[in-house]
Amino acid sequence: MSRTLVITGIQLLGRDSADIVIEDGRIAEIGSGLSRSGARVIDASGLVALPGLVDLHTHLREPGFEASETVLSGTRAAAAGGFTAVFAMPNTQPVADTAGVVEQELALGEAAGYATVQPIGAVTVGQKGERLAELGAMARSRARVRVFSDDGFCVWDPLIMRRALEYVKAFDGVIAQHAQDPRLTEAAQMNEGIVSAELGLAGWPAVAEESIIARDVLLAEHVGSRLHVCHLSTAGSVDLIRWAKKRGVRVTAEVTPHHLLLTDELVRDYDARYKVNPPLRTAEDVQAVREGLADGTIDIVATDHAPHPAENKACEWQAAANGMVGLESALRVVHQSMVETGMLEWSDVARVLSTTPARIGQLDGFGSLEVGRPAHVTLYDPTVHGVFTEADLHGRSRNSPYLGRDLPGRVQWTIHGGVVTVDDGELVQEPGSPEVPQ
Repeated sequence: MSRTLVITGIQLLGRDSADIVIEDGRIAEIGSGLSRSGARVIDASGLVALPGLVDLHTHLREPGFEASETVLSGTRAAAAGGFTAVFAMPNTQPVADTAGVVEQELALGEAAGYATVQPIGAVTVGQKGERLAELGAMARSRARVRVFSDDGFCVWDPLIMRRALEYVKAFDGVIAQHAQDPRLTEAAQMNEGIVSAELGLAGWPAVAEESIIARDVLLAEHVGSRLHVCHLSTAGSVDLIRWAKKRGVRVTAEVTPHHLLLTDELVRDYDARYKVNPPLRTAEDVQAVREGLADGTIDIVATDHAPHPAENKACEWQAAANGMVGLESALRVVHQSMVETGMLEWSDVARVLSTTPARIGQLDGFGSLEVGRPAHVTLYDPTVHGVFTEADLHGRSRNSPYLGRDLPGRVQWTIHGGVVTVDDGELVQEPGSPEVPQ
């Protein structure tokens, strides 16, 4: 594969047409009428150029749950969706609560070559919420962990949460909280509301999320440390984050693509593809999180990509696992829910799906299209529409809520460190390693 690429006719962040030259894994030049002798030329006329997407919330399942996903299959899915970096959640087996496990995940990502894998370390040993994990050792390891989360489990003990916030302050780390009061959500099956009452399913009330967020922003303010709220899903949560930011609290928040588009009305057919934690909420909540993303209260979109084997979803609702795959569909859902509605421009999409996630996770070299920077680039065709099918999925699991749904757009090229991983809409089988100099 050529080390030099010339991309012509792209709409840089959806704006003016430009050409990009990529040499030795970096962006060498941006301008018009550019060329290089012997380079591969990519005609990208009409395509939107975004900095390679970064997902702050991905479940890759390896080690321990390879029936659902592996680092290789998960990063293939990531590349297909335009992602050049993913942050891997720690709920593996063994749990990523030691330097050894996070370094193993990092190495698996390097070997795969499709996307940079940045491990997230567990906050507590075994994600049990009883005592802090080896935060410092993970931070000092080759994986250089800066984000810690017990995602899937709330750090419910306020003293443990305070101590974690205090500990990571020393290296400007961040605690990413799964905001769910466990007592208020015992046996919960879906959003608590009109639909849950009509179906007779135990409800997951909004206050179970909001009460933890309220507590944790006050703890973060008291300690002066960084808090990140995972998969925010309610109107009340948006109000709390807005209030906290006005107070100067160092808090950031994410919303998933599915919480930007889908509502709890979909649960009426008991299709377990729509079972997720936090649950799909009401149309009013969807509108509130869209507005929160548009006005900057919510900082980023993160997929919460959560693959499961077919048998964990093809069962009765109560027994089904929570979670949806989302890497391949995320950009298209953001396009539909936020760009087509006029709530975001393409420059905003770059901010919420690349620049800000990289900044929150302290992932150097990602999140911008600037000369001299590593060439992580996503080229997206916003003009097409198509039905999302299993052919669009490249991971091991098929639990997508968008199967059969018409979605706009298509990722045409993904370039990771100067290496093409998606080529004219087709996933490359062996992309090799990024050509970024150290």
